[in-house]
Amino acid sequence: MALKTVTREYEGFLEDRKSRFLAHLVPYDQFEQRLEELRKEHRKANHVVTAHRRLLADDRIEESGKDDGEPAGTSGMPTLRVLQGAELINCAVLIVRYFGGTKLGGGGLARAYSGAAQDAINNAELVPFQKLACRKVSTDFASGSELERRVESLGLCVLARDYTEDGVTLTVEGPEDAVSLL
Repeated sequence: MALKTVTREYEGFLEDRKSRFLAHLVPYDQFEQRLEELRKEHRKANHVVTAHRRLLADDRIEESGKDDGEPAGTSGMPTLRVLQGAELINCAVLIVRYFGGTKLGGGGLARAYSGAAQDAINNAELVPFQKLACRKVSTDFASGSELERRVESLGLCVLARDYTEDGVTLTVEGPEDAVSLL
């Protein structure tokens, strides 16, 4: 299974019987902040339904779907299933709903929320997910510049350089498979 993710926010929209569903697909690290902003920005909205998926350090996937006052199982879980179906990880969907005056019923709500989430995904530029790893690598002073070139050629990022009497220790971060080549 080739997981995908997003690097910035994307939006989607769906309208059903005058109810408006505004979907926001965001990287997971922006989830809490964006939820707070949307609640302030859309004070008159009836609901802000959320779903997220993220990879934990032990390679388990944490996922959640919250209904935010909608009937149980009609909004958060259908939205989460859209994220699962698109094989997205480390991202979240937040859907703001403005009630249009006509009740949609359980099936109608599930179709509307999942449709809004799918529209945001369709508008998104999905990128392959790469698990990042961090590693410390040490060498003597004579080999320091060669290590730096190797790190750069692998596309890794140097987070820190620590100099000791014996040489240098680099703390590098990047895709797990590239870090393992050091």
